[in-house]
Amino acid sequence: MIANSYPMELEPVDISPYRQGNTGVEYITSFDSGLPGPHAMINAVTHGNELCGVVALDFFFRNRLRPKRGKLTLSFANTAAYLTFDPQDPNGSRCVDEDFNRVWDLDKLNGNVDSIERCRAREMRPIIDQVDYLLDLHSLFNDTPALLLSGALEKGKILAYDIAIPEYIVKDYGHAAGCRLRDYGKFGDQTCSENALLVECGQHWSARSAEVAIETTLRFLLFLNMINMEFAGKHFRHNNYPPQKFIEVTDSVTIQTEEFRFVEEYVGMEILPQAGSVIATDGDRKVVTPYDNCILIMPSKRFSPGLTAVRFGRIS
Repeated sequence: MIANSYPMELEPVDISPYRQGNTGVEYITSFDSGLPGPHAMINAVTHGNELCGVVALDFFFRNRLRPKRGKLTLSFANTAAYLTFDPQDPNGSRCVDEDFNRVWDLDKLNGNVDSIERCRAREMRPIIDQVDYLLDLHSLFNDTPALLLSGALEKGKILAYDIAIPEYIVKDYGHAAGCRLRDYGKFGDQTCSENALLVECGQHWSARSAEVAIETTLRFLLFLNMINMEFAGKHFRHNNYPPQKFIEVTDSVTIQTEEFRFVEEYVGMEILPQAGSVIATDGDRKVVTPYDNCILIMPSKRFSPGLTAVRFGRIS
């Protein structure tokens, strides 16, 4: 179990009222305006311990959010993990069998290996294959600024700037352990118009993370011209946002041994001024920064071989 030192400002939401949905897939509901427009999906609990997305979707259901054009789908993803959430062990519900955000490779989706997460992904896949724009709501273990992960492609970067919040956009290349939902299929193909973003809304249990999830979703739908400012503006904390900063991930550190350890307690967004600074050891290997003013992106607390320990980035 990973220790937690942050206060629990959010409580798990009862999602049983949303179980039936209307799509033939449990916990997924679509609202069709009947007018031409994009199909947008807002996805929550890719990881079962990340509460902000559930709070946001519950807020939208209770406030009867409906698209003025196109179709809007609200999705609770890894519900099997979420339903195990225990405030006494809040990190224990991240997944059941494996990370739901590493199973979106075609060989895993089409393969014969089963897990709770792979079976759920296969259930969701026919709906996701119809989606034009996806916003995947996540949160972070550490209390760092919110990050909008645009993926590796130019279309993701452009969409991130169009949304205009949060402050930091991160261009990244995913994980060696498997494909994320935001990179699945047409989302990960520059020649296709379908597009996706992943937003890390803040610390898992922070009330602010739910606010970021709600506000980023509203900005996403405003850009798609699917909702009116009259509704969205009521729920903005403010309208004066700092200019966005673009961080490009240049390297990901994949853990190789059971002996991986950081040399300090990194939380993320630290800037190490000198190239060659040792940040971790992995067995006999020293992990060093590749260039001056290297930014540490989302250092992990899970030290198993094959997982991503940290990403190196620079502001460009």
